[in-house]
Amino acid sequence: MWLPILGLIIGVVLGLSFEFQVPEEYRNYLSIAVLAALDTVFGGIRAYLQNFFDIKVFMSGFFFNTLLAAGLAFLGVYMGIDLYLAAIFAFGVRLFNNIAVIRRILIGRWFGDKEDDTIL
Repeated sequence: MWLPILGLIIGVVLGLSFEFQVPEEYRNYLSIAVLAALDTVFGGIRAYLQNFFDIKVFMSGFFFNTLLAAGLAFLGVYMGIDLYLAAIFAFGVRLFNNIAVIRRILIGRWFGDKEDDTIL
């Protein structure tokens, strides 16, 4: 449990210590990739709380979803279509769905509800 927290602290300190700017032409790709990565992270937290977390599924989903989202954004720019909006919508909906389920599970555990943790 302490290892992810340590990694987060190190990442925040390194991020604040170095001045790094993403070139403007890559900002859309990076924002879509970060959204996809966050979706996968919250999906992993949800899976962990529901006791069906698998590291292979998490890692493959993390990289595949991130690359797929950036690839959709690139393909959309290449074709002249705002295809990145599809990735924003899909990953955004999944992200908020995962957060809602995590919230329900944690509230149920904190207040001792006897409801099943596998909702949604």
